[in-house]
Amino acid sequence: MSNKPYPPFTCTHSPNIPEFLWQLNASIILSTYQAGKMIFLSSVNQENLMQLPRSFKKAMGIALKDNYLAIATESSVIVYGHDRSLAPRYPAKPNTYETLYVPRASYYTGILDLHDLEWGTEGLWAVNTQFSCLSLINDHYSFEPRWKPKFISKLEPGDRCHLNGLAMENGKPKYVTALGTTDEPMKWRENKVKGGVLMDVDSSEIIATELGMPHTPKIYKGKVLVLQSATGEIIEIDPQSGKKESLYKFPGFVRGLSIYEDYAFIGLSKLRTTSKTFQDLPISKESVFAGIAIMYLPQRSIVGYIKYETSVEEIYSVQVLPNIRRPGMASMDKDDHNYCIVTPNETFWALKEAPESTPKDTGGNINFTYAN
Repeated sequence: MSNKPYPPFTCTHSPNIPEFLWQLNASIILSTYQAGKMIFLSSVNQENLMQLPRSFKKAMGIALKDNYLAIATESSVIVYGHDRSLAPRYPAKPNTYETLYVPRASYYTGILDLHDLEWGTEGLWAVNTQFSCLSLINDHYSFEPRWKPKFISKLEPGDRCHLNGLAMENGKPKYVTALGTTDEPMKWRENKVKGGVLMDVDSSEIIATELGMPHTPKIYKGKVLVLQSATGEIIEIDPQSGKKESLYKFPGFVRGLSIYEDYAFIGLSKLRTTSKTFQDLPISKESVFAGIAIMYLPQRSIVGYIKYETSVEEIYSVQVLPNIRRPGMASMDKDDHNYCIVTPNETFWALKEAPESTPKDTGGNINFTYAN
């Protein structure tokens, strides 16, 4: 038996996962603030899975809308756009990806501890955990506060209730989750196992109480699905009565949920046993791996798992990218994205000539070629 350590980001998966994603014609995106990565997981064919990691400091919430992707980082929100015509001539890996994401904008928010991100009719919404409010992210301010729970007395930093999750309805914020209803910095930690709530944004009323570290609410067939991280459960909440029902219990700390065509894609994290936040949770002795669980909601059955052997221990956001089997993303650690030009009608790659082929005083010419 070999004692060689696994390479970074080694993952295993259920045998059916590549074929499942191929038939679904979709890819998975996850963020891990612990590893500082956003990772695309895709099927190369019906037998093999590939992953594409990209580095972001404290990668948190991910939002998808049309051709755009936004990711919350430690002190900014970065927006990417993808274009299929860019991919064939991508200099780093030509004829490899189905489409290519390139950076379009950065919003410098400062350190806000942003959690869930969602696009709505008014723009890009973020759960601002540091200031206990829902915010719009734009180029006017660090953030534009738009809503806070009625038990929060002041718009001040301090993470008073650990507001974290956001579900949208008709382009507007509808439901949010928080780990407590406290109004003092970090006070929610005192009852984190049973102090969580689900709230209605329109009425500011609390719908459900005594939740165990709720995260990632999603509306599904008239009910609200919530991940109860402290117990490893996905639960269903009736927004009218507040009645709760457990749909499935997972062997781990669940956080990060996306629903696509009746399938739930759920993030599982290892628990930091040395952390005071996690060490006394009911799930602490059962949390053995980090990865993705895929569940077929109508039958409450598990399709399969993706499990990380190395590098990834905590997952925050999980998203499904529809109608793209092999996405690429120009790395901001290199200068590839600087040579990509996108207009309303055309896309180009700027190709720099080698210095020895150009006059020394020009610093190298730039030639442009159509990307498609």
